Amino acid sequence: MAVIEVLGIRHHGPGSARSVTDALAELEPDLVVIEGAPELDALLPLAGHPDLVPPVAGLVYAVDAPRRAAFYPLAVFSPEWVAIRWAVQHGVEVRFADLPAVHSLAERPEPAEQAEQADPEVDADDAETPAAGVPTHPPDAIGTLARAAGYDDPERWWEDAVEHRDTSSLQRFAAIREAMAEVRAADGYAEHDLDNQRREAAMRRVLRAALKEDHARIAVVCGAYHAPVLHPDAFPTLAADNALLTRLPKTKVAVTWAPWTADRLAVASGYGAGVTSPGWYQHLFVTWAEEDPGSDLVVASWLTRVARALRDEGLPAAPASVVEAVRMAEALAAVRGRPSVGLTELNDATQAVLCEGSEVPLRLVHRRLVVGEALGTVPDEAPMVPLARDLDRLQRSLRLRPSASETTVVLDLRKEAQRDRSVLLHRLRLLGVPWGTPADTGRTTGTFKEGWALAWQPEFAVALVEAGLYGTTVLGAATALVAERAAKAADLGALGALVERCFLADLPEALSEVVTALAVQTARQQDVVALLEAIEPLARTRRYGDVREADTTLVADVLDTVVARASVDLRPGCASLDDDAAARMRQAVDAAQRGISLVEAEPPVWREALLAVAADDGIHGLVSGRVNRILLDLGLLGTDDVARRLSRRLSVGTAPAAGAAWLDGFLEGDMVLLLHDQELLRIIDDWVTAVDETTFEDLLPLLRRTFSRFEAAERRRLGTRLRNRDATSSFSAGDEDGTDLDWARAAPAVRRMAELLGLPDVPGGAA
Repeated sequence: MAVIEVLGIRHHGPGSARSVTDALAELEPDLVVIEGAPELDALLPLAGHPDLVPPVAGLVYAVDAPRRAAFYPLAVFSPEWVAIRWAVQHGVEVRFADLPAVHSLAERPEPAEQAEQADPEVDADDAETPAAGVPTHPPDAIGTLARAAGYDDPERWWEDAVEHRDTSSLQRFAAIREAMAEVRAADGYAEHDLDNQRREAAMRRVLRAALKEDHARIAVVCGAYHAPVLHPDAFPTLAADNALLTRLPKTKVAVTWAPWTADRLAVASGYGAGVTSPGWYQHLFVTWAEEDPGSDLVVASWLTRVARALRDEGLPAAPASVVEAVRMAEALAAVRGRPSVGLTELNDATQAVLCEGSEVPLRLVHRRLVVGEALGTVPDEAPMVPLARDLDRLQRSLRLRPSASETTVVLDLRKEAQRDRSVLLHRLRLLGVPWGTPADTGRTTGTFKEGWALAWQPEFAVALVEAGLYGTTVLGAATALVAERAAKAADLGALGALVERCFLADLPEALSEVVTALAVQTARQQDVVALLEAIEPLARTRRYGDVREADTTLVADVLDTVVARASVDLRPGCASLDDDAAARMRQAVDAAQRGISLVEAEPPVWREALLAVAADDGIHGLVSGRVNRILLDLGLLGTDDVARRLSRRLSVGTAPAAGAAWLDGFLEGDMVLLLHDQELLRIIDDWVTAVDETTFEDLLPLLRRTFSRFEAAERRRLGTRLRNRDATSSFSAGDEDGTDLDWARAAPAVRRMAELLGLPDVPGGAA
């Protein structure tokens, strides 16, 4: 009968990976079984391909619903990857064992239905509620043992308790299996989690099948928590396992290799089996493969990399400092009673010596080295959906290769190649693949530059599968997706934004459908806010379409229609607004004004609509005040007119809250208006002074919100002016410190300035 050795490991643990290597060399199995969905067996022929470079992940997804997917990440230091590579190099058969993905990714019945099927007498809520004190997720068993032994790093505990023991590798794994049996008995998780029981039953099904085959030695590489129940001595009856695996839902699935990133191996990313420091673990494993684990090369080479990273950022990191940091790390390990230097000692030494006590450079080290910025690669022979294949072709032709580390690029849209890059990134954003996010282009006011921050994420592989339902190419899928959204869009704002995105993504076929839908909805639209919100994206498209050499004639016609409809309905739509509706209306008017100002001078119909709203005292103050400010800035109202309206709105006969709302709308923008118009400031100051104490307490939050929008320096200057007015009962004609100008002393400077400007001399120094 075949001998089964169960190698219980910690997922993504370099110490576990090294132990697995030694154990496989000692056992020399003729079959290696690895924890993972059996569907991954289809990917094993590519396991030895030179272009399959970790970190990578086996991706399994439901064909009909790609969002239901599962990743099986593998790093260089993952014990599973080490076992696969060992089997490939030695010509040994390898297979996966776990609950098949056809079951785990199938759509499950609702909890109530599931509970009813299991036992009609059991209440659904009770069936889903775990017992008190029972963990809801599998515990980190190796971490539990490490903490029990007083270790804060499971890998360090593994090294001390397992790697450094003077026994065979197989005996060490046997000891781990016994320890895990005690952990399982103590936590009680396995007995209460049905999913975990099904997974282990499925693993045993694969092992039972292997035992019936002609194998002499079988090595099982699995999570240490499962190890005790996967040894033949602990197998339950076949009937018990079959009962757990019957009547499970099924779905059709597909598999492929997908690039993974070091960042997504970190537990901070939400990955349940993640580790805290994947970059550090890779350094450990690679260094151990080249040198003895106890050598000083691990410490010295790590701190050398840290110093190089700091120098790349322009920070000092001299070689002598690196030597001193190595000595400090070794001293810290000795003082703390550690058998070897760990990441904690290295971080402390780095901060003390190389970072001069600051935590800020240490965060850079954590991001770049401790976590890492590696991105794996997948061979061209790997199965890919047609859309992903087309994207790969475009990335190669445009020389825009994905990277896990964020990079910023600035594209010149006047150049065809760079414009094509922009089009690709915009199309991918439409498809739900935000590989690039808009970034600042620096100090430029031109519209021909476009900045992007690029960072590839592993989950984009699933997004591409989902988007592949719309087409086999990036262009075709984006066109079909936009057409679908246009048909389902319920408001003009969404259609207006979709028009703009069509131009950015260069989708002429989709644009015609969106414009048609927009024209139809414009004719039917009764909501003036929706009309106003549609103006700005249409205006941006009309204004900047020429940069991308696009024809914006259709958009211009629709824009004119939308502006006309919004202008006619503006005043009636502003009537009888509550506070929330008025706030939305003000934002919509602002957006419409920004858009109209982009393309041309204000159309007469729009100006007339604004003037009608500004003159109507029955309109909510937020809207009326904002419109009056817009007209003042446009020069369509004089300061005297505005002062009269402000005085009327802040009069005793108007409710203070209504006056505060008008003031809030009017002061939207900068404070230069109040700093240079003493009459407006006087009216506001007199109004605030006249408000009684009780009412002022209610007004204070409103006023504070209004004036908090201004910069601190502007508020300080305004306060100085008001203080001067309090001291003199009128605004001083002197400077803002309240001192009068001494014209006699200023006369020489005035004369000299007149000479420089070519002006006649000022007699008597009068200005």
